Amino acid sequence: MSEALVEAKGLVKVFKKEGGEIYALRGVDLTVQEGERIAVVGASGAGKSTLLHILGTLERPTSGQLRYRGQEVFSLGEEELALFRNREIGFVFQFHHLLPEFDALENVMMPALIQGLKREEARRLAEEMLIEVGLEERMKHKPGELSGGEQQRVAVARALVLRPALLLADEPTGNLDSATGQKVLDLLLRLNESLGTTLLIVTHNEALAKRFPRRLYMVDGRIEQEEA
Repeated sequence: MSEALVEAKGLVKVFKKEGGEIYALRGVDLTVQEGERIAVVGASGAGKSTLLHILGTLERPTSGQLRYRGQEVFSLGEEELALFRNREIGFVFQFHHLLPEFDALENVMMPALIQGLKREEARRLAEEMLIEVGLEERMKHKPGELSGGEQQRVAVARALVLRPALLLADEPTGNLDSATGQKVLDLLLRLNESLGTTLLIVTHNEALAKRFPRRLYMVDGRIEQEEA
């Protein structure tokens, strides 16, 4: 088997609070192969979002290792890590976090501009992704002029504009009605197929998770069960 895209070993995350420590992760091991589709399921407080934030290098673990294609990413300095994250990892959250003063095209261009691409190239990539997610007619609309589902599709386009190896989605349908949520999920699964982007989604929705071939169930900061 070829080298894994992601290897997490012994991930522990402890948050210090008044009156003691809270263990969000208690020694998580996880290997993710290129192109996989994985759902991480669990109740609120099980550690799902903390795991996603560490896999996405948004937070550092208290202990443990995280390797991308064999490279220990937390050995990178903060600036190098930020560039790595922007280039290699896309994020979709429950709330779209679009910049309200910019139109859809400008929002999707942002990661490419941050990465240092010329404006013309950033525009070309952003236009391609907005067409990919079916918003070719809405590029000049600002977030306030878009429906909830359209806003989330812009967020998906922004997450994928640099063709990252890994897309991490934290409750991406949680703020949408069920029909719109299904359409966003359909889009994520289609893009996983067409772009080859590895997809890891965090959800408490069991029905949604069943559409994924590999499911990890978290309880109290541990992966207690896996189904494939």
